[in-house]
Amino acid sequence: MTKFPDIVPLPDAFFTLRAERKKQMITTARRGVILRFVIILAEFFGFLYFGSSALLLDAISSLVDIASSLLLILCVILADRPPDRHHPFGHGRFEPIAGLQLGVLLVVFGGIMTYHQVSAILEGGHTGVINPKAWIIPFAAVILLEIAYRHLKKTAKLRNSPALLADAVHYRLDAINSLFAMVALLIAAYLPAYSQLIDHMGAVVIAILMLIVGSIAAKKNVDQLLDRVPDESCFSLVRDAAMKVEGVLATEKLLIQTYGPDAHISIDVEVDPSMSVDDAHAISQKVRHEIQLSWPCVRDVIVHIEPYFDGDH
Repeated sequence: MTKFPDIVPLPDAFFTLRAERKKQMITTARRGVILRFVIILAEFFGFLYFGSSALLLDAISSLVDIASSLLLILCVILADRPPDRHHPFGHGRFEPIAGLQLGVLLVVFGGIMTYHQVSAILEGGHTGVINPKAWIIPFAAVILLEIAYRHLKKTAKLRNSPALLADAVHYRLDAINSLFAMVALLIAAYLPAYSQLIDHMGAVVIAILMLIVGSIAAKKNVDQLLDRVPDESCFSLVRDAAMKVEGVLATEKLLIQTYGPDAHISIDVEVDPSMSVDDAHAISQKVRHEIQLSWPCVRDVIVHIEPYFDGDH
């Protein structure tokens, strides 16, 4: 080779996919804000009219979700910013930082509400009667949230978007919250003498769910911030992409970091030991190209060339 090999450019589709991811997440979050705002209004007025603690807890849970969606919009925009001199690996950690804060917020709210509702149960004196029609509000919320979940899940699978699928699961969790509120209010309607007690018990279940969901969300985001090893499917995807390149005889050490919209990869590929340096460099460029084509979330790939010797694995 008489000149330095040209960089293997990525097709426009690669950058389009990254832009679409950002657009989809922001659009989804905005729709979530509108839907949940409608549900909050209905449940808050239901609380004022029916005096149901379960409705209040469900409304607070949805309010936290609105904060989650607004913060997600901001962090998706920030996380998509390209690398710069002070942040050579990009700004992808904005997303898990936001997720961690929201997970902690859910845990705090869930803990406070659990304490208040358990205290109300222990104090006794549950003489009030919950309106037997109060269950209609969480029932409507369950239907709306389940429809949203199914729509988002279908889109996420079509687009192969884990982020969108995670958001869809969030809708399902909200629907489960509303389902518990509905069940508690239905039971209260059939047992009017114990309706206040049952309402408080339903609120406790919702508060405990907030604790559980918040803890899981916080852990997942801490895992990203601490560079926990991603799923094995990610490693298989990268290895398969590298092996597509002509001249790559094997792969060895592979490190993957994922956070937010970005993934960073370091991979060792083995080539013919008699290959020239410039040919080996050209192969490394093609490996980077194939990996980023196969996984558009990959922002950076470091390819280390090693000589291949049969039987050294």
